[in-house]
Amino acid sequence: MSDVTRILTAMEQGDVRSTDELLPLVYHELRRLAAHKMASEPAGHTLQPTALVHEAWLQLVDTPSQSWQNRAHFFGAAAEAMRRILIARARRKGRQRRGSGAEHLDLNDLEIAAPAPDAELLVLNDALDRFAVLEPQQAELVKLRYFVGLKIDEAAEVLGISEATAKRWWTYARAWLFNEINAGP
Repeated sequence: MSDVTRILTAMEQGDVRSTDELLPLVYHELRRLAAHKMASEPAGHTLQPTALVHEAWLQLVDTPSQSWQNRAHFFGAAAEAMRRILIARARRKGRQRRGSGAEHLDLNDLEIAAPAPDAELLVLNDALDRFAVLEPQQAELVKLRYFVGLKIDEAAEVLGISEATAKRWWTYARAWLFNEINAGP
């Protein structure tokens, strides 16, 4: 049993001190994963990897009824928390771009720019939600790869599958999402 799994078990049994033990063990890995994801953000973004890790950490440990089966389950929950934070941020920025109560302009008189990365993130998120209904395990792989930045071998370990299976799932998921996104509304 890994130290992380042991501490997660202690947390589930109500040991409050174990939360303090867990953070040092997972912080650097969470920070590395968040930095990887934030590297693809456009220049001038305001969210930093450290802030993303801290927000995700607060969501993970502030849920009193939350329990994790093992290290893989914990990092899966962390990936989901980071995804939700990034999606909420993209939606918030989208609302601000649309004026948040400002006077509306006639779009026929304006040139429309290419979709912003936040808009692409929202489209991907919607497609991923539809994919998760059909293929929940493959959707978890996408979340770990795209939102957390894990490599195939790391994601396979977290999900408890072989690297070959992870590669097959990744190929399938990318093709499915590509078709879904390009099919349009």
